[in-house]
Amino acid sequence: MTHPQTKVHRIFELIEPIATVTFSEVPNEAFLALGMRDYWDGYFAGRAAPLGLAPAEVVHAVFYNFADGEVARHIPWVWGKTTPQEAIAVRERGSAAALRQMIGELADSPGLARAADLATRAAVSAPKEGRVLYAGLRALDVPQAPVPRLWHATTLLREHRGDGHNAALVAHGIGGTEAHVLLALSLGMRAEEFGRLHHLPKAHLAAVVDGLRGRGLVDADGGFTEAGRRTKERIEALTDELATPPYDVLGADELDELIAELEPIAAAVQAADG
Repeated sequence: MTHPQTKVHRIFELIEPIATVTFSEVPNEAFLALGMRDYWDGYFAGRAAPLGLAPAEVVHAVFYNFADGEVARHIPWVWGKTTPQEAIAVRERGSAAALRQMIGELADSPGLARAADLATRAAVSAPKEGRVLYAGLRALDVPQAPVPRLWHATTLLREHRGDGHNAALVAHGIGGTEAHVLLALSLGMRAEEFGRLHHLPKAHLAAVVDGLRGRGLVDADGGFTEAGRRTKERIEALTDELATPPYDVLGADELDELIAELEPIAAAVQAADG
């Protein structure tokens, strides 16, 4: 069953805050307790763990959007402090605890259990070919309890979409740092103001923007050209299209039900997150 792209995109908007509780304070503290030096050690240990002891070059390729050398500051160093298996367990426990803390009594509601069931059915149904991080997550056991199961399902769906987004970027010849520049411009920000870019050496960032300017995607003032805006829109449309396969197992009514059950949960997470 092919669902409207608008509904698939709406689910993305709802699963994003739920999946990304994994990058919040409770899981971060759990990773620091293992001996991680900072937030980014825990980020790379937790997110890369389903890939096993993959070298930094492989993690860099899979994650796609980090500047050269950033992954290598953490991988393989973190594996001297923990194992991928332990990192997976710590991440799941910390993420479930963070989600439960943020959503309060919703954690024990029938709606959450139903959302976890529907999201899990979708999350374990898509083809794995060409989806490296998604495939790594699919190899893990699905948690039984509703709160960790919902977090796990949203993480699977998020990374499935992310793998497809990387494919869309590759198809359009847009590298990881370039993707951040286009995102910044789409948000009405200059590249050097954007959180994931402002720490880069100014000369490096200027060279990336110059490259986009040379391709006619960025204008003389550092904003979008019409061609740049269209390229960004095509990438987002293709990303949505590539994100649809998990939802083929759900009927139209089930898809609407999933959206309805996720909405209060996502809203509670966003409210707790400020």
